[in-house]
Amino acid sequence: MTATTETTEPARLSHRQILLLMVGLMTGMLLAALDQTIVGTALPTIVGKLGGIEHYSWVVTAYLLASTASTPLYGKISDLYGRRPVFLFAISTFLVGSLLAGASQNMTELIITRGIQGMGAGGLMTLAFTIISDVVSPRERGRYQGLFGAVFGLSSVAGPLAGGYFADHNWRWIFYINVPLGLIALAVCYHVMRLIPFHKREHAIDWWGALLLVAGVSSILLGLSWGGNQYAWGSVQIIGLFVIGGVLSLVFLYVESKMAEPILPLQLFRRRTFALANGAGFVFGLVMFGSIIFIPLYLQIVKGASPTRSGLLMLPMMAGIIVTSVTSGRAISKIGRYKWFPVAGAATLIAGMLLFRQLQVDTSMALASLYMVVIGVGLGLCMQALILAVQNAVEMRDLGAATSASTFFRALGGSFGVAILGTVLNSRLNTELAVRMKEAVAQLPPAMQAKFASGGGKISINEPQRLKELPDVIHSAISHAFVASLHTVFLTTALVAIIALVLTLAMPNEELRGPAAGSKPTEATPEDAAAEMEAQSQSMI
Repeated sequence: MTATTETTEPARLSHRQILLLMVGLMTGMLLAALDQTIVGTALPTIVGKLGGIEHYSWVVTAYLLASTASTPLYGKISDLYGRRPVFLFAISTFLVGSLLAGASQNMTELIITRGIQGMGAGGLMTLAFTIISDVVSPRERGRYQGLFGAVFGLSSVAGPLAGGYFADHNWRWIFYINVPLGLIALAVCYHVMRLIPFHKREHAIDWWGALLLVAGVSSILLGLSWGGNQYAWGSVQIIGLFVIGGVLSLVFLYVESKMAEPILPLQLFRRRTFALANGAGFVFGLVMFGSIIFIPLYLQIVKGASPTRSGLLMLPMMAGIIVTSVTSGRAISKIGRYKWFPVAGAATLIAGMLLFRQLQVDTSMALASLYMVVIGVGLGLCMQALILAVQNAVEMRDLGAATSASTFFRALGGSFGVAILGTVLNSRLNTELAVRMKEAVAQLPPAMQAKFASGGGKISINEPQRLKELPDVIHSAISHAFVASLHTVFLTTALVAIIALVLTLAMPNEELRGPAAGSKPTEATPEDAAAEMEAQSQSMI
């Protein structure tokens, strides 16, 4: 299949144009990142309005499935067709999904439209990193991509905060608020990305690889999402999903090895930096997404904070991520090397998780906030450096596929983390509650003991605000049981983070390509100019 050439003369964007492009890309990424967390605090309200509590988890799962499974597709397709049309498609899909989700009249409609949102979000997340890498050299890229890390930090707090606010007013604005922001991103990127030239070439889309990847990843993620919830881990349904996912993944690898234009070029994994950085990204994703989601629960269950206030109380973590992402990005651009930033990030995360293991029911908020800062610093140090490492390790023609692979493995690690650590928490919590509740109930008056014994006093930590209505002795037992369970979760994440530390230590300390930020350009030879023209013509696809 042959396409026409849109432009033939590559051109660099000015600093002002790059900043304008960053506004659009960061807005799009913020929307996608927010919708990973904004729904959680509002779900009880949404279920109360629409009904269908049996489909409760699907509102989150549908978004997670669609965004994670579609991520690798956007990178490769944008390599073949160009960043601009693919990014505009992604943000348009996200906006359509947002409008439909806000207008949903039942849970089935909401789940389907959340899936549409997720399909768009998969492109917004990965293409933002890819597009900025098209116009900025790896050496200068750190100071720009550090701002993307700040967006993640902002969304980690703003999501639960905004979700709690809209839950108290009108939950539909959780989705409608995306529309004006998305239109801004759409207009800015439509205008600025016209200035980015690219040369289309003959290509063939790996449809079989795309189908197998989506089906395989979806099967595994469904197994992780349903295991221990809808079905037991040892049930036929869960085992069957894992077997199907494993078989489809193996078939996918075989197909990719035979394709001329694979969705995920397997030869990239022969490069040490690419393989190690993606492995570390998977582990960081597991630690990040699979642990920080429990911090708001600690604030709500143990400290009695409302959903809105728990978001505000996480501001120290957001500050740590934002400040460190921006400063580390600038430092990487100045130094020209990246290895020791994710190494320091992994070590800081291990320390932070061990500090969180010291949390108690009576721990002061000042001390808890300090622990959050440590976690934020660790996350800010590692997130952008690993994407830079991956991008620096590949040729320009594979930039989209490589960047989407980096985003994909981090998201996949987060999916595993949520499922695995959720299981760890629930298992330990059930054990702790069985012991502590028995002792607590024994301290109640006989009438209240009978109420709890008959099931009338059944409790659920899924509704933290209702825990305040319980007798003090019962509330205390639940708080101590939850804290003890969190200790196991954070110890697990600290041990897993050691793997990330080992992987980042094994990474080569390669120099980033391109001139240092602010340096004067050297006079290029004719051979250099020809090579640069060829690289740019392939990179702007």
